Parts: sequence; C-alpha cells; structure tokens
Amino acid sequence: MVVVRTAAKRGPTAIAMMNMGGPSTLPEVQSFLTNLFTDPEIIPMGKFQHVIGPWVAKRRTPNITDQYAQIGGGSPILKWTNVQGEAMCKLLDEMRPESAPHKHYVFFRYANPLTEVSLKQMKQDGVERAIAFSQYPQWSCSTTGSSINHLWRELKRLNMVDDFKWSLIDRWNTHPGYIDAVAQRVRIGLEQFAPEDRDKVIIMFSAHSVPMKVVNKGDPYTKEIASTTERVMEKLGRKNSHILSWQSKVGYLPWMGPSTSDVIKGFGQQGHKHVLAVPIAFTSDHIETLFEIDIEYAEEAHEAGITQFKRSPSLNDEPLLFKAMADIVKTHLDSEELHSAQYPLNCPACVNPMCRSMLNPIKPFSKRINISK
Repeated sequence: MVVVRTAAKRGPTAIAMMNMGGPSTLPEVQSFLTNLFTDPEIIPMGKFQHVIGPWVAKRRTPNITDQYAQIGGGSPILKWTNVQGEAMCKLLDEMRPESAPHKHYVFFRYANPLTEVSLKQMKQDGVERAIAFSQYPQWSCSTTGSSINHLWRELKRLNMVDDFKWSLIDRWNTHPGYIDAVAQRVRIGLEQFAPEDRDKVIIMFSAHSVPMKVVNKGDPYTKEIASTTERVMEKLGRKNSHILSWQSKVGYLPWMGPSTSDVIKGFGQQGHKHVLAVPIAFTSDHIETLFEIDIEYAEEAHEAGITQFKRSPSLNDEPLLFKAMADIVKTHLDSEELHSAQYPLNCPACVNPMCRSMLNPIKPFSKRINISK
C-alpha cells in the first residue's frame, strides 16, 4: 500500500486593516458614538467616562445622524476599505507569491466589522501569519497606538493569543508611493480651477486635529503630518502657497491649530479667492470629508468671500494607493522586521503600560506586554 502524503493547506497571510470605522447605516450611529465616547484612549473623560460617554453619545446622535443622512445615509469607509484591501491583495499575490494567498480583513474599532468578528473569521480561515496594518499613515497614540492596544486586549479576551503570529505596519507617512498617490489627487483637485488661476490656488492640507495634551505628551502625529505635507509639495513641484490646518475638534479643551475653519475665515478676510482643501490624514472618504469639508467648510468659504473653494478627491480607488499599500506590505514581509524603528519608543510622558508592546510576535520582542487592563 502506497501512502501519499500531502502538505496541509496553508491559510492566507492576513492583512488586518485597522481603523475606527464608521456607521454604514443611520441606525448604527448611536452605537458607533457610544463606542467612541466610552473609549478613554481616544477621548479621555476621567473615571466617570462609563457614565458620561453614553450620555454624550445619546445627546449627539440626532445631529450626527442628520449629518450622515446628508452624505447618503452612512459612511462609505467600509466600502473603500474593502476596495483598497482587495486591490492590494491582488497585487501582493503577484508581487510575493511565496506568502500568497494574501487576504485582507477589516478591523474597525467602533463599527462593523468589529475586531472580534474579524479575528474569529481569521481563525476560521486557518490564518497563522498576520500583519496589523494601520490605515492611519501617520502615527498617533490615540489612533494607531490605541488600535494596537485594543487588538491585544481582544486577543486575550477571546483566548486567541496563540492563534496568530503578528507583526506591525505602524506608520507609512513618507512612503514614496503614498506621497505619489496624494500628489496625484492634488493634481486632479487643481484641475477644477481655470488654468490661469491654478498658480494662485492656496493648497490647504486639512488633518484631523488632536488635543494639545496629546501633543504635549510627545505624540509624533503632528510632526508626521507635517512631514507628509512637505513631501507632497516637493513631489508636486508647484509654485502654490500651502498651509496645514486642523479639523474635527471635539469639546472645549485646547486642540492643535490653526483650525481649518479659522484658516478659511482668515483667508477670506485677506481677499484670497481660490482654495483647494486636501484631506491629508485620511485614506478614504468619510464624514470629515463629505460633510465637514464639502458642506460645512464650503459654506464658510462662500460666506468669507472665497469664490472658488474645492476639495481634492480622497484616495478611495486611486491605483497609486493600491500599488503603495502592496509595496508597503511586501517590503515589510521581505524585511522580516516586527515593526518600524520608532515603534518601541514611548512618548516621554506616556503613562499607559500597554503602549508599544506586542502580543505573540513572529520573533522575540524586547518589551513584555501588560494586558491587565
């Protein structure tokens, strides 16, 4: 009798695309806001956050629901994350067959599919090797950092610590392909202006703001955003003036400025007539682009006397972004590194014992994880 031995079928190499997410439908808005406002790593409210957070979410739900209604009834972030993930993995299968097949999994913090759901799907698919790929190109402890911490907590809670071997893509703010993709979208945005006006257009890069207490702890986010904008301007090679502004402040505490709203009003008072808004910290459309920039800021610009206020299209289905993301993952796999060189460095004023740790890495990692929280 001849026994034929066949190799066990290998599960896919998992690319966990981590983001906050957004409500895909209007009924999901309140649960999304509740998850957001009860997370102390995103919006710290003190020891009574478990009480205050749901109250704030309930109060804000009608207004935020109306905003989502105005942009089509929900956030398109899940749609675009899947479009990007599928295109990235298709390229990866061609670029790096030795780790194929590659499969993307959407890991949202506050909306479906939640981290728990995607982890269970990975296990069902037979995944062993996983890459946590932050969809925030610029690192912040309140976005990428907290998403990684949340991932470790969920693995522990679900008793799945040993199921997958992990490495991290924790930032990619100056990757040449990413810069190319953003620059291409800016070029498309400038085409909305008459040729004779294009050199006069002020390019206003608008990033999601962060509280100043986060900045003062040593969080590198604002520096990494600035690095991205300067690289994009170098790539464009244009004469246009540009500025970096900050949007989406929540609450009354000081946040990073100048605010996008104040910049628009100031430019109007100075007599500027042509402004191109470039969403710089976002890889796809969502409420901050479709409502905040396209509706609120457009109205403010009109009232301020800016006759042409346009926005460059978000990265969404930009082929250069697909190529960049695939190259980022391939380079990461080829390097056999666990993370970026910056990842182990805590902010100088960090007090979170979970920060910059790893759970079940693909090779030894010097910092012991604390998952007691």
